[in-house]
Amino acid sequence: SSFSLLLFSSIHKAQSSGINAEYGQSEATLLQMLNVMPFAYGLVVENIYDNGAVFAPEVLDITDEQLLSKFQLGITNVAAASLEMGYCTQASVPHSIIIAFKNVLAVAVETDISFPQADTVKAFLAAPSAFAVAAAPAEAEAVEETKEEVKEESEEEESDDDMGFSLFD
Repeated sequence: SSFSLLLFSSIHKAQSSGINAEYGQSEATLLQMLNVMPFAYGLVVENIYDNGAVFAPEVLDITDEQLLSKFQLGITNVAAASLEMGYCTQASVPHSIIIAFKNVLAVAVETDISFPQADTVKAFLAAPSAFAVAAAPAEAEAVEETKEEVKEESEEEESDDDMGFSLFD
């Protein structure tokens, strides 16, 4: 029994210190009888081989969000390159349409050409204040109240700071 306690303590020390110890058949049988399982089995993936390509194990940790963000970044780059070269692709078509609409709208604003979207922009350019949101006056009042509070606080601080003494008297 002292042998089994000695063996158990040495196995426990080896486990806690992280040392990989080798045990023979008799030690393994004794540990099984004592219902002690000091052995741990596992698999550590070092590389992944698939169809002639070798990958790092971090490839298994990629999430769907990461894939989508990389795909969207690629589409953005294709659209930007296509727009700069003047080459039409599916990624650049929406941007080309918007750019064309902006150009047509600019011509319509400068000339007498009229269509519903151009009329809205012309009305906005003629009187921008007419399109102000109803909440804007309330925000302006809040800003004015804040300015008044800041002025009052600064006046109070100035009167407290002086206290009748001068640094150079």
